[in-house]
Amino acid sequence: MTVATLPQSGTWAIDPSHSSVEFVVRHLVVTKVKGRFGAFEGTIHVDPADPTGSTVETTIQVASVDTHDEQRDAHLRSPDFFDAERFPTIAFRSTAVRRDGSGYDVEGELTIKGVTKPVTMTLEYNGTSPDPWGGTRAGFSAQTEVNRRDFGLDFDVKLDSGSALVGEKIKIYLEVEATLQQG
Repeated sequence: MTVATLPQSGTWAIDPSHSSVEFVVRHLVVTKVKGRFGAFEGTIHVDPADPTGSTVETTIQVASVDTHDEQRDAHLRSPDFFDAERFPTIAFRSTAVRRDGSGYDVEGELTIKGVTKPVTMTLEYNGTSPDPWGGTRAGFSAQTEVNRRDFGLDFDVKLDSGSALVGEKIKIYLEVEATLQQG
C-alpha cells in the first residue's frame, strides 16, 4: 500500500541490514538473472511540508556484487563491466522529488563507472514504525530502469542467433528501511 504522506522531517540513515539493492538483466534473451549489492549506505533528508525539498544520497560498494555465481561476480567486477578496481563505488544523488499520484518520482544523478546520467526512480513510502530500541523507522520501495551502455558497461557477445548474451536494460529495485537520526 502506498502512503501519500512522507515520514516526519529529519535525516534518516539507511539500514543496510534491513534494506536491499537488487538488479535484473536479461540473459540469452530467454531468462532474467538477478543480482544484488550487499554493501551500501545512504541518507534521506525528509521535508514532508515540502517534499520537493527532500533529498537522497547513496553509495554502493561495487565489490559487493552478488549474483550467486562467483565466476560471474568476478567478471562483473572486471573492466568488462564495473571495473571495481578503478571505480569502487556507484553513487546516486537526488536532484528533485515530485509527487506522482499516490507516490513520488525521485529524479537524480546516477554515477556508474565514472559516468553520471540522470535517472528517475519511482518511489513508494511504505510507512513509519517505532522500533524495539526506542527509535523510529521508515520504509521505502523504489525502482528504475537504465541502459547499461549509457554508463560504459559495453561488454557485448553476440550469439549465433544474433541476439546478445547480456541485455542492455537493467531494472533496479530498492527496498529501504531507514532510521531517524537523533540530534
